[in-house]
Amino acid sequence: MARTLTAPEREHFLALPHVGVLSVAADDGRPPLTVPVWYAYTPGGNLTFFTGTQGRVARKTRLLQRSGTLSFCVQQAEFPYKYVTVECTVVEEDWTPSVEEVTAITSRYLPPDLARAFAEAETSHSADTFVLFTARPDRWLSFDFADDAPTSAGD
Repeated sequence: MARTLTAPEREHFLALPHVGVLSVAADDGRPPLTVPVWYAYTPGGNLTFFTGTQGRVARKTRLLQRSGTLSFCVQQAEFPYKYVTVECTVVEEDWTPSVEEVTAITSRYLPPDLARAFAEAETSHSADTFVLFTARPDRWLSFDFADDAPTSAGD
């Protein structure tokens, strides 16, 4: 039977280098915008992620600025399934993040040399499209289906 994760368990799970799925309310009668993102999170802290890479204007930037809130989900796609969803409030947007702040995210997903090169390239753009968002987790929803895992004979 599935169980809700404890606060330390859910925070630890969110801190792992999953690809997150961000959802933000849309406008013009469209459904919410839902996109995968790289992110960083330290238990007890805020969630950070960026958008507007490669000098492209990102629709989610405008939507996040307008709504000021988002939903964010990470999951373990293999059995036993596990997921954490957080409802967040945007607390900061940084249009000139440092290479170190961006590398803190990219290094979770890329080898060190590529992570640093990506961060340097993105922070050097003068296109004013790259934004580092910080969001505070306000409400959590989590489940761990490990108790549903079959056990072998003799366990």
